[in-house]
Amino acid sequence: MLTKRIIPCLDIKDGRTVKGVNFLELRDAGDPVELAERYSHEGADELVFLDISATNEKRKTLLDLVKRVAATIHIPFTVGGGISSVADVKSILDAGADKVSINSAAVKNPDLINAISAEFGTQCLVIAIDTRHVDGEDIVHTHGGTKPTALKTLDWAIEVGNRGAGEILLTSMDHDGTKAGFAVELTKKISNSVKIPVIASGGGGSIEHFSSIFDQGSADAALAASIFHYKEIEIKYLKEAIQSDSIPMRL
Repeated sequence: MLTKRIIPCLDIKDGRTVKGVNFLELRDAGDPVELAERYSHEGADELVFLDISATNEKRKTLLDLVKRVAATIHIPFTVGGGISSVADVKSILDAGADKVSINSAAVKNPDLINAISAEFGTQCLVIAIDTRHVDGEDIVHTHGGTKPTALKTLDWAIEVGNRGAGEILLTSMDHDGTKAGFAVELTKKISNSVKIPVIASGGGGSIEHFSSIFDQGSADAALAASIFHYKEIEIKYLKEAIQSDSIPMRL
């Protein structure tokens, strides 16, 4: 069985790491370069860097900051925010990222998924899906969660997998920042419907939540932010505890 992954997330706004609840009420969580270096040393399996305001502000990702983070870490590094073309992907990878994450641009132009995977390989393309439960349906949202689409989350997850995505980063907006647990049933449904790894995001607040999303939710990786930023749970301790539940981790 493949080992499961623990992935801290740096949500970046104005060059600082921020964290909110349900994508709102953002507060400062520290310097992204310092946090990245800490997570690299503490045993994180990967790191995700999301420039959360780039799309709404109609600008590109902060390349200089990406370069500084990449220079300090020794783990796989995914960057998202404001990426809307093959040329943007090249710039991000040239700056030191191992993978890119796209969301709004993929919804707007699904052929971009095919183009990126054809140019750089599926292994470097993560499709981020921000989803909210609306009127009984799980609906994809774009532009930092501010714009609902007509896409049903399961349908879109299957499509991006068929188009060449290497992974899905599934964020439940309803669970985001609540520390009340991941969206287990939705994650399980997506994981069992696609052939690519699914990273669960939104709601991780305890060791039990992580064990549950791996065991019951069939997630390949779990992403969290504030519990790591504010040292509520240390990554090494979390991974050891999960492994004690007979879930394989890289220690």
